[in-house]
Amino acid sequence: MATELTWLGHSAFRIDTPGGKRIYVDPFLTGNPKCPESEREPERCDLVFVTHGHGDHVGDTVAIHRRFGCPVVAQVELRGWLTGQGVADDGSAHLINKGGGIAVEGVQLTLMHANHSSSTPDGTYSGESCGVVLQLEDGYKIYVAGDTNVFGDMSLIGRIYQPDVAVLPIGDHFTMGPREAAVALELLGVVRCIPCHYGTFGLLTGTPDELRELAPPGVEVLSPEPGETIVL
Repeated sequence: MATELTWLGHSAFRIDTPGGKRIYVDPFLTGNPKCPESEREPERCDLVFVTHGHGDHVGDTVAIHRRFGCPVVAQVELRGWLTGQGVADDGSAHLINKGGGIAVEGVQLTLMHANHSSSTPDGTYSGESCGVVLQLEDGYKIYVAGDTNVFGDMSLIGRIYQPDVAVLPIGDHFTMGPREAAVALELLGVVRCIPCHYGTFGLLTGTPDELRELAPPGVEVLSPEPGETIVL
């Protein structure tokens, strides 16, 4: 089975792995103007990963967990807050910090640095914003940068983890725009990119076409429509 990735608008993604697992990343579904109506009620979920505490990333995490009883992985402080919101307390099993990793449902998750802020919808401190490298059952690696600007240590992410595809924010204003994302691609050394965090609201003006114009030669920029599934 191939890896399938579905963009749900903004920074929300559904990943169907070669092993048949379904992962939601930053599942901002309710209230997301770009999320198709048909995608707002998940059919199933085996794992949720949340990059940071802002409401447009935490989204429906608690509701999905309550419905399916699935593991929720997040940075230490954010995972603790989620426990207080009703996500089952699993001790330290599903909380990690930058540079650390765990295997859940056959998928390896390793937490990366991201350069951004983080607090929960009620204003609680939720640690630092993070990215993640997901290594799937067949070894395929997806780097989800989370909300961030470009930073030089992306070259270390490329060197150490060698992701096959990078999911990068490009909207500008709250994250990097296409100009910085193009440099991020150069530092990471990836040949495929899926842009996100653009077009949701008027302030997020960056576009995939702008990124294509600036990206290093040979990099494929994939830009599915919200609700569209691509095979990686």
